[in-house]
Amino acid sequence: MPGKSYPTDVIEQAKTVSDAWTQISPSLAFGSLNASGLNATISAATMLQAQIASLETQLTDLRNQRHALNAGIWDTVKRVRAGVKAIYGDDSSQYEMVGGTRLSERKAPVRRTASA
Repeated sequence: MPGKSYPTDVIEQAKTVSDAWTQISPSLAFGSLNASGLNATISAATMLQAQIASLETQLTDLRNQRHALNAGIWDTVKRVRAGVKAIYGDDSSQYEMVGGTRLSERKAPVRRTASA
């Protein structure tokens, strides 16, 4: 999505314009634009912004819960793999079944020669 076509403080600017418009003349209109229409639009935008803030807070909470659960799951997976490795060995088919790489299937480390 390209950049926004409005400033980030558009609601604050609209409130300033609305206050000034009311002080100048509440009945002043520019075609179909009037002060009450601007105020209604500002109210709707403010309510939507509040809803978005609430949903972002809920989303952050859910992400934190997901992170905690996934960390617990990962800890359990590591412990099960370590237990199976300890009981059956690191070259067993049981270790492979729980997601481990069997010792016989691992690549040998590549040794680099030192340049002169």
